[in-house]
Amino acid sequence: MNRHTPDPTNPQHDQFTGPRPALLTLVMFAAVSPLAINMFVPSMPDIARDLDAPYATIQLGLSLYLIMTAGLQLAIGPLSDLYGRRPIIYTGLALFIVGTVICIFAQSATWFLAGRMIQSGSAAGMVLSRAIVRDIYPREKAASAMGYMVMGMAIAPMLGPAIGGIIAELTNWRMTFVVLGLFAVAAVILGLFNLPETNRFRGAPVRQQIDSYKSLTRLPLFWLYAGVSGFASAGFFSFVGGGPAVAAVYLDLSPSIYGLYFIFTAFGYSVGNFLTGRYSERRGLERMMLEGVLITFAGPLITILLFSMGIEHPLALFMPMALVGFGNGFTLPNAATAAISLKPDAAGAASGLLGATQIGIGAVASIIAGIVVGKEGLPIPLSAFIAVTSFVAIIFTMIALRKTRRTP
Repeated sequence: MNRHTPDPTNPQHDQFTGPRPALLTLVMFAAVSPLAINMFVPSMPDIARDLDAPYATIQLGLSLYLIMTAGLQLAIGPLSDLYGRRPIIYTGLALFIVGTVICIFAQSATWFLAGRMIQSGSAAGMVLSRAIVRDIYPREKAASAMGYMVMGMAIAPMLGPAIGGIIAELTNWRMTFVVLGLFAVAAVILGLFNLPETNRFRGAPVRQQIDSYKSLTRLPLFWLYAGVSGFASAGFFSFVGGGPAVAAVYLDLSPSIYGLYFIFTAFGYSVGNFLTGRYSERRGLERMMLEGVLITFAGPLITILLFSMGIEHPLALFMPMALVGFGNGFTLPNAATAAISLKPDAAGAASGLLGATQIGIGAVASIIAGIVVGKEGLPIPLSAFIAVTSFVAIIFTMIALRKTRRTP
């Protein structure tokens, strides 16, 4: 082992003593990717008309972005463990800016989708902001810090659809991507002044990085936490994939009104993350994960009940989705911290594999949700699918709880 590299097996080295990045820096890095997911969604019908492409083709701009994000996270984690967090974050954001420029000037659906796939480089900020939190805090404290970080990050999906919808109506959809690009540039500039290197274990051989993945894949608890994270967040991604069709076709909402109603979901997520930041250290990670998935499961059941009773107001769709966001705010930071803490010396690899699993499940869920709502944009089938994904998350959580009680 390099004499300058701490020994990850020594508990003394679990304490980070170097300069720490400001929370705002981590929030901005982490927020680029969710902004890119949510901000253009209200503009998809306009993009389809402008590029003379079917709506289903433009909708691939969401699913392809998610699939590419999932795949990249498998490489981002080990590369950051090898070379450090800083260079990988900056490389990813540089790719995002290039992809954004391609989207701005795209004259066909092909170029637009190509730009969206290149934009997925923003995954580096999302993955490594979590790894940096685990770099600088011990396990229980990391859950609290991650809760606060993700609470701040939740402002992005909270305001993204609303801002994107307003921009689309006042100007055009291309300006949405201009704003995205400017946000990424601002994040890079802030990081250059405020992001120290936090990876104390970098420089390990490539074989050791591969071994990190192998060791993670042999940990049943890791896959249980990843399953909790993936299927809990699948409800949110399902709503992102199918919600615009329900809003536009079934409820006849404009893009800007859809974006404003979407704030309910993101606000619930923000509140859940705030409570995680306050109470996870006191209540424990696994207990808050269970409470979160139960709350998430309740949301779509309420929507099904309300629409079955003939209450077809937009609030009957969006208010219960706030519970889905609230439950995710409990579940996701705690599941991420629990999974990454299983192997602190490979936090980047663990964060990448966890993120790939979560986003991969979310990408599949968003595609299925788009099929489930149909051309009529039916809310009850969409809610039923969200309930199914949430129930699967409950099963994973219960198994994880049982296993942690048996493990010293």
